[in-house]
Amino acid sequence: MYENAKDTYELLDHEDTSGSKFYVVFLTMFATIGGLLFGYDTGIISGSMLLMKDYFNLTTVYQEAIVSATIGAAALFALIAGIITERFGRKVVIMTASFVFTGGAIMMALSNSKEILLIGRLVVGAGIGFASMSVPIYVAEAAPASIRGALVSLNQLFITIGILLSSIVAGAFSGDKENGWRYMLGIAGVPSIIQFVGFFFLPESPRYLVNKGKVEEARKILEKLRDSSNVDNEMRDIEKSVKESREFEQSNVFATIGKMLGNQPVRKALLLGCLMQFFQQLCGINTVIYYSASILRMSGFPSKLAIWLVCVPFAVNFLATFLGIYLVERAGRRILTLGSFVGIIIALIVLAVGFQLSVIHTPPVSLNETLSSKCEYSKCDPCVRNKDCGFCYSKDNPTTTGSCLPVYSDHPERYADPNFRFQNGTGNFSINFRCNKENYEHDMKNVTWADNYCPTEYSWMAVLGLALFVIGFAPGLGPMPWTVNSEIYPIWARGTAISISTAVNWIANLIVSFTFLSLLESITTYGTFYLFCGISVLGLIVLYFMLPETKNKTLEEVEQLFMSEEYRSKHKKYMTYEAKDNPAFAGEKL
Repeated sequence: MYENAKDTYELLDHEDTSGSKFYVVFLTMFATIGGLLFGYDTGIISGSMLLMKDYFNLTTVYQEAIVSATIGAAALFALIAGIITERFGRKVVIMTASFVFTGGAIMMALSNSKEILLIGRLVVGAGIGFASMSVPIYVAEAAPASIRGALVSLNQLFITIGILLSSIVAGAFSGDKENGWRYMLGIAGVPSIIQFVGFFFLPESPRYLVNKGKVEEARKILEKLRDSSNVDNEMRDIEKSVKESREFEQSNVFATIGKMLGNQPVRKALLLGCLMQFFQQLCGINTVIYYSASILRMSGFPSKLAIWLVCVPFAVNFLATFLGIYLVERAGRRILTLGSFVGIIIALIVLAVGFQLSVIHTPPVSLNETLSSKCEYSKCDPCVRNKDCGFCYSKDNPTTTGSCLPVYSDHPERYADPNFRFQNGTGNFSINFRCNKENYEHDMKNVTWADNYCPTEYSWMAVLGLALFVIGFAPGLGPMPWTVNSEIYPIWARGTAISISTAVNWIANLIVSFTFLSLLESITTYGTFYLFCGISVLGLIVLYFMLPETKNKTLEEVEQLFMSEEYRSKHKKYMTYEAKDNPAFAGEKL
């Protein structure tokens, strides 16, 4: 039974002291290296996959497995982090995350088989899962109320920094077709080592320490965080909040979940938190990040250029995140989230139309270099859809010089089959195609080999669509699910609730990333983007009616936004805030 609405850690919303905020910002930046690790790993798989696919001759399913292994592990370990964060502290979990991530990065860089590479991806996923759950809590508990939203959004900024860095690193090593992917994956261990060492000198969360009975240690840390000795009121609030929250403490996580589901405001808040994380992923953002180089390659760019062009949407993503940090305490969470959906829908339409036009205007197969029926097609698009065939064409005039040829099975991206034989009535013949090994090794300028894309005049629409997507995503749907989740739960439910919503994020991420390449093959590239567009429209409608505005409200007031009329009437004596004129507030039972 909910006994006191003030157990929603109003301590976080206490009036800021006059002291400097430098230390808490410094602490936040070190903590959000966890976001940088997540961003780097998310982005680097895009460029490295084009090289690993060729090096290990990966099937579509194995490519999806390598991408998704990290996500699945992150989902599992985000749940585990919810338990150990409450038991061992936020700092310990963040340090564990950086240690595990470093081990995974080394394993991937040294892998000599696709199986070891897959295991390394799982280990890295465990580190990301720990960090994705613990970092937002750690930052939210350290930050003053006036800059809490901005500081929590810094985690998203560091994710975008990591993504941008990954595109630069991938471009730098894209010329090394044998071992470039090793350097791309191994460099990820550098920032995780820096974070691990740095956290030896950073404090634990004051709220966690008070909860463990270490009141004096918590006071000293809070004084340092606020750069003031005048923290008596805030300390009283912390102790009162922790004391009241213990009324809801349960012996295990399942009992806590049961208590959360039995508490109407927490239940409604949890539903919103999970839906925001769900739609963040189902709009297709991580297909844009994980497979951006593949998307650009399918739109008509050669591999090396596609890897470098990834820098364009990733740089836009980085810059647009600053806009979100600036607006989060001005425009508010609700406006940024809904506006973000509108931008994403427009971008997905641009991507879908671009790929659809490319298919409609695909170049014809004008030359016949083989007498085999294996790759007999009249147009480029059906030719490259056959995994055993590729398109060879002259760069100067692809519409009159194209031929459909069998791929080299060991390295389909490199050139046509050098060992191709065909038989007719007079004997067995071999063919030396234009797109041969010599063309690949000497980078001949007059012919291009394309095993899974077609030359098109609409390639620019893919670059534009990706850039528009991240412009729409970065200020709103990127940071807002994390920001909102960090402030809508009472302290007794916070760790478990954020763990659950984070796991929903990873599970949705897993679903999208593990099905993306298969969707491309089954419903076409443009059909896949139309699908994401439809899901985004659904998300816009759902969150329009569910998401309240939490800007400039104390955490106590935020919690009251989720109370039904019946619940509020039963606990009216604790209510200090009336949720008037909030378009998302409703008195229904959830």
